[in-house]
Amino acid sequence: MGFFDKLKQGLTKTKESINDKINNVFSNFRKVDEELLEELEEALVMSDIGMETSVKIINNLRERVKKEKIEESEQVKEALREEIEKILEEPDNSLKLETKPSVILVIGVNGVGKTTSIGKMAARLARDGKKVVVAAADTFRAAAVEQLEVWAKRAGAEIVKRQEGSDPASVVYEAIDITKKENADVLIIDTAGRLHNKKYLMDELNKIQKVVNKEMPESSKEVLLVIDATTGQNAISQVKAFKEQADITGIVLTKLDGTAKGGVVVGIVQENNIPVKFIGVGEQIDDMEIFNAKDFAKAII
Repeated sequence: MGFFDKLKQGLTKTKESINDKINNVFSNFRKVDEELLEELEEALVMSDIGMETSVKIINNLRERVKKEKIEESEQVKEALREEIEKILEEPDNSLKLETKPSVILVIGVNGVGKTTSIGKMAARLARDGKKVVVAAADTFRAAAVEQLEVWAKRAGAEIVKRQEGSDPASVVYEAIDITKKENADVLIIDTAGRLHNKKYLMDELNKIQKVVNKEMPESSKEVLLVIDATTGQNAISQVKAFKEQADITGIVLTKLDGTAKGGVVVGIVQENNIPVKFIGVGEQIDDMEIFNAKDFAKAII
């Protein structure tokens, strides 16, 4: 199955939810007027796209309706799809791994699919011919290391681990050393599922970042925040909380195949100007894809 087909299948619930609302609006209107646009705005808000982003999309759409003299509902729908695509395309979503070695620091709250995302990313990089080392620096959560080890093995990546409760920064220090010695291409670092109100966990994140910056000052660094699409609007507040602690370079969106709330991705990108770099649309190790704005917009509308 190609990426678009996988995406389309994975986004079925989101597509049904958004399309039902939008089609409902069109079925009640004979012409493209202000009332129609207001109803469309409400439909977008109800589709988890968020108030601020929905207003922006409809303002842009209003301009286009006037300028391009749009009178048909299909043209409105096409323009709407293009406006969503434009937002998603705005920030550059290419993965910046220009140096050898490069670093990917993976952050996010517990339960969002961080461990599986790391396994899938490692497998993807391995398929591209890269040698990957994984640092199991989530030493706070019981079984987190074992779980990561299973995924690293499946991906053909080397894992650096210590026992539960060890100092996460020391695990990272050791992993950097091994990455250099083995001439690996990419080091992926797992971090504890820190909620923004757990100060000591945020302090650990800062310690890890300091070790990486000190030991690998010249390396390309990606800081990827894993977000569970099923949390809807709550995902936007998670991004804001983590932005205060880390220079997030991209979002990894998981569990898209199990939610009708996939529209939230539009709000996340628009409000934070952070690109979505990967999306998970399934349980298998190869169900992690590089995000494509055009395909995503086409799959939801």
